[in-house]
Amino acid sequence: MQPIQYQTDLTPYNTFGLHAQAQAFIALEHADELRDIVRLPEFDRDTVLWLGGGSNILFLMQDYAGLVVHMENKGIREIARSDGLVYIEAQAGEIWHDFVLHTVTLGLNGLENLSLIPGTVGASPVQNIGAYGVEAKDVIHSVRCFDLDTETFVELSNADCRFAYRESLFKQEGKGRYVIVSVVFALKERFEPNLGYGDLAAAVAELSAGRATTAKDVSDAVCAIRNSKLPNPNVLGNVGSFFKNPVVSAEKAAFLLQQHPDMPRYPQPDGSVKLAAGWLIDQCRLKGFQIGGAAVHDRQALVLVNKNNASSDDIWKLAQHVCNTVFTRFQVELHAEPNWLPASYSL
Repeated sequence: MQPIQYQTDLTPYNTFGLHAQAQAFIALEHADELRDIVRLPEFDRDTVLWLGGGSNILFLMQDYAGLVVHMENKGIREIARSDGLVYIEAQAGEIWHDFVLHTVTLGLNGLENLSLIPGTVGASPVQNIGAYGVEAKDVIHSVRCFDLDTETFVELSNADCRFAYRESLFKQEGKGRYVIVSVVFALKERFEPNLGYGDLAAAVAELSAGRATTAKDVSDAVCAIRNSKLPNPNVLGNVGSFFKNPVVSAEKAAFLLQQHPDMPRYPQPDGSVKLAAGWLIDQCRLKGFQIGGAAVHDRQALVLVNKNNASSDDIWKLAQHVCNTVFTRFQVELHAEPNWLPASYSL
């Protein structure tokens, strides 16, 4: 086990680039180290922060008064093959995009639409990450966790994880109880493209140029689209999509559609309708709007960026302004995707 570090700068560990300092910090390299970590004098279950890629975290305080455990456990292995599916286990500390590219290179299918999403494998079930018509829940078979209640390792099935849109057991009843150490994905040997979302089909057709489409084509197209719309967090600090796409009733969607016939909308199986948060924000002419050092990205309204050494107060005020402006115009509530620390800031 790595030694504990004290007063550690967390700026490199969050993609928004906010300045914060951890009272105590330790890197976890192997899942079995968890049994020792929970017995450290610095460990407090109520304050410990299990940190992955830092792409879904906003540090809204200068000091984190607790232990930060950085998940750095690595490893990818095939577990089994059955009925056209290949079961692949990835450790929580694996970089998500690297893992996606690895599966595409192996000729496995199912993750290509989720290319270039920032973060680690361990964070994918928590947020039930999704993009271009695919969500993590569609390909996750099971999740291996360390149960802090019993201090034992447990396997949770897809159903156990209670996935919903950007939701899971790990954000609700299981929050603070389960530490994700690895995820098993059920990927297809046969390629079945999912191109029904946005401009993906056109981008893939241009890449494949008349030949049979491959998973790599889809992955490359997704990367190209994301790179054209989303800022690189290494250049301009951000957490990707800052707001969830709101889900409204069919009646509310129909009312809005009468006023805005070109409004993007995505009917859901339960009859509700998902709206595009980026479109709503864009209609309010908020691209480029800035408060202090925080700004709405000038090319993608769904993204807030650290334009000039933004403070936590800048981000909080900007997010509130965006939410209030959208509600005033559309009477639709927006909710932030990233986790706010402390949680009392949550919108």
